[in-house]
Amino acid sequence: MIRPYVLADTNWKHLKDANFELAVLPWGATEAHNYHLPYSTDVIEGTAIAEESGRIAWEKGAKIVILPTIPFGVNTGQSDIYLDMNLNPSTQFAILKDLIEVLNRQGIRKFMILNSHGGNNWKSIIRELGHLFPDMFLCVGEWVKVVNRKDFFDDPGDHADEMETSLILHLAPELVLPKEDWGDGVEKKNKIKVFNEGWAWTERPWSQISEDTGIGNPKASSKEKGEHFFNAICSKLGDLFVEISNADTNNLYE
Repeated sequence: MIRPYVLADTNWKHLKDANFELAVLPWGATEAHNYHLPYSTDVIEGTAIAEESGRIAWEKGAKIVILPTIPFGVNTGQSDIYLDMNLNPSTQFAILKDLIEVLNRQGIRKFMILNSHGGNNWKSIIRELGHLFPDMFLCVGEWVKVVNRKDFFDDPGDHADEMETSLILHLAPELVLPKEDWGDGVEKKNKIKVFNEGWAWTERPWSQISEDTGIGNPKASSKEKGEHFFNAICSKLGDLFVEISNADTNNLYE
């Protein structure tokens, strides 16, 4: 079944007279996720969440289009992890500039990046692009922050953890290795304690902080937890898509 709100699905017959308000670009990464999850984990999650949220919004009347997911993200801290693919932030800026130029030229003036990878950091990029394209409303959504993970998982973790394992068990179970192959996801902490407190930051060299590339124990994961979490995210995100699509972005503040 062709989904008219998914650009990769639809066609010129449907698009030649279309008039979208909001374009959403899922942006993931290609990287190791513990021993047991696919390198495409962030892409699977971001694509599925964007498309299901788009469906919810479309059925509520939003004029929305979901763009194809970008499969590579910033992985500068994982350069020695085999085939963890990296795009530098400057490359991300160049890609976004070209894509936003297309949308702006064609009259789609609302744009959201739906982030699906922790290494991607968008604020500075969006600030600069907003200065270059003053007619565009640019924003970023972090699906991992839409609802409180602690309401759904015993040990949410940070990467290839109970949360992500549960999501992939729901979305692509055929790509998950048997449970006996799952690593424990133990994280080694920085000896300079302030870097563990959140107010100071340095990039984590991934091969030094995790034996299995995971951070967070996945052992309590389940398909049911993943489905519950997925549906909660998409319900709330779909409503946001509707709100942005219907908004007068020149009159947002009161």
